[in-house]
Amino acid sequence: MSDREPLFSSKNLKLLKEPLGTNNPITVQVLGICSALAITVKLKPSIVMAISVIAVTALSNVIISLLRHYIPPRIRIIVQLTVIATMVILVDQILKAFAYDVSKQLSVFVGLIITNCIIMGRLEAFALGNKPWPSFLDGVGNGAGYGMILIIVAFFRELLGSGTIYGYPVLEKTGLYSAGYVNNGLMILPPMALIVVGIIIWIQRSKNSELIETH
Repeated sequence: MSDREPLFSSKNLKLLKEPLGTNNPITVQVLGICSALAITVKLKPSIVMAISVIAVTALSNVIISLLRHYIPPRIRIIVQLTVIATMVILVDQILKAFAYDVSKQLSVFVGLIITNCIIMGRLEAFALGNKPWPSFLDGVGNGAGYGMILIIVAFFRELLGSGTIYGYPVLEKTGLYSAGYVNNGLMILPPMALIVVGIIIWIQRSKNSELIETH
C-alpha cells in the first residue's frame, strides 16, 4: 500500500487544476468554441451543458482507460466515438427524464457533445496511455475547465442581454431600468459569445506571460 501513489497526490491534483487555468481547453487550447457560441444566452442551459460535458468526458476517459490494452490501434477512433456516443445518449435520456425543459432548450447541442474535440482530444492524448483514476481526474478537470468558461460567458450575456441571472430579474430589482438602462440586445447574438471569450482570453494571457510565450 505504501508504494501506491495517493489518490489526490500533487500530480493528480494538477490534472484537476491545470484545465481550470493555465491549460484551459477553451481559452488556452482554443477547443469547444462552437458550443460556447450556441448555448450561452442563458445561464441555466449553460450549467446543464457544463455538467453534461464533465460527466461524458470523465466517464469516457475511464472506459477508454480500462480498455486501452485491448483496443486495436486501427479502430481506436471508432471505439472512442462509440463510447462517447453511448455516454451522450445516456446523458440525453437522463436530461429528458429529469430536466425536460432544459433538454428542449439545449435541443441538438447535447447530441453534438459527440463531436466535441475536447473529449476526443482527452481520450486520444491521455486516457489511451494512463490508468483509470488519473484519466477520471483528467476528464473532470477538462470538463470543468470547459464548463467554467461556458458559465462565465452565459452569466454576462444573460445579465447584460436580458437583465436576468438564472431567470431572476436582477437589473429590474436594482432600479437601473428606471434610470434609463436598456438591455443590450447585441449580447444575446452568437458573435457576442466569441467576443466575451476573446476578452477572457486577453485577461488570462495578460496576467500570465507564459501563455503568451508558449501559445
